[in-house]
Amino acid sequence: MKNKKFITLGFASITVSLALLFSTNLFAYTEAAKEVKESSRLEALAKFTKVISIVEQYNVDDITIEELMDKALQGMMSNLDAHSNYLTQKDYKNLKVQTNGEFGGLGITVGLRDGALTVIAPIEGTPADKAGIKAGDIILKVDNQSTLNMTIDEAVSIMRGKVGSPIELTIVREEEPKPLKINIVRGIITIDSVYTKSIGNDIQYIRVTNFDKKVIDEVAKAIKKRKATTKGIVLDLRNNPGGLLDQAVGLVDIFIDNGDIVSQKGKNKADDEVFTASSQNTLTKVPLVVLINGGSASASEIVSGSLQDHKRGIIVGQNTFGKGSVQVVLPINEDEAIKLTIARYYLPSGRTIQAIGVKPDIEVFPGEVTTNKNDFAIKEADLKKHLEEELEKVDGKIEEDEAQEDSKYIITDEAINKDMQLKVGVDILKALIITKGL
Repeated sequence: MKNKKFITLGFASITVSLALLFSTNLFAYTEAAKEVKESSRLEALAKFTKVISIVEQYNVDDITIEELMDKALQGMMSNLDAHSNYLTQKDYKNLKVQTNGEFGGLGITVGLRDGALTVIAPIEGTPADKAGIKAGDIILKVDNQSTLNMTIDEAVSIMRGKVGSPIELTIVREEEPKPLKINIVRGIITIDSVYTKSIGNDIQYIRVTNFDKKVIDEVAKAIKKRKATTKGIVLDLRNNPGGLLDQAVGLVDIFIDNGDIVSQKGKNKADDEVFTASSQNTLTKVPLVVLINGGSASASEIVSGSLQDHKRGIIVGQNTFGKGSVQVVLPINEDEAIKLTIARYYLPSGRTIQAIGVKPDIEVFPGEVTTNKNDFAIKEADLKKHLEEELEKVDGKIEEDEAQEDSKYIITDEAINKDMQLKVGVDILKALIITKGL
């Protein structure tokens, strides 16, 4: 027994000694790794300083150290990803103007796709929309200035300007044999983010053009107003370039009552966050169809992708843009800042949006529905034209004006037939309504 006791104590002593030795070695290894990392950082900074000094001394052009540092910062930030960049005093001022209210511009949202300045979407009713700019257009020149190697903020700064001033965009468009030149007159950009219409007696059409701070309230108000008669909803997010994350989360929450909506994950755990649904915010469970296309980005992709993962709606249209990253503006001083990507969005299933986008459940290309017209009916209408003109002399144009007023809130069959994606969406919704016996 005595020997066993000594043997046990001996094993215990050896174990403690090995543990102490291992801990000491691990501590030493950790400290050594830290020293190597710090030494590497110092070497990298020394190399950067040396390059700056050499360029300042030998560059053929007379350039100041301040200008060199600005160029170095711009190059570093733009090479991180398509959405990170250095904001000079002018850029930072323009960003503040953009986020604080109305501004003179074209009404387009742009992004970098494969290094090319690409239109994510024109904003409805703006000068760019009226001039015929389309989602997916690549902007080759702004006036006579090439956009190659131009950052997003530089391009936006050039395109923004005095209200009423002209600008010419040279664009490359798919299926067009040569670049197009489009002349636009800058206007004040104000945006109506939500509007609604009726399709028949029981389908509600809700269009969200961008995610500003009014989206949740406006959509909730529209749904509540027609809740008694609504059997299905078409949510149109086509050419919606995104906006505020909380509004995207809130919009999804209107349609689902539990589960994750979206999560964001970054390098720092402090930037990680999961947004979940609450049954208290759910307003409707009627069948839902969501329309998307290549101009749907960021917040639009979160909404459509989350609803798709929850199997809450049928997604119709084309693959979305693929912007699933989180940017913050971090001031350097009062006049300058950097815009930095700090996290990426992930949908409930764990998939990412970045550079992939949301794939529709049913792919539908834009276009008109082919219909067979009755030539006899057209001739008959022509024969009645004289009588209609005579009736207008007697009754005035009151009924016509009333019909035009109604058309602001109603989507006619004729209008649906001009929009293939909407037509397919409505047909799917009607089938879902019949299937559910609503």
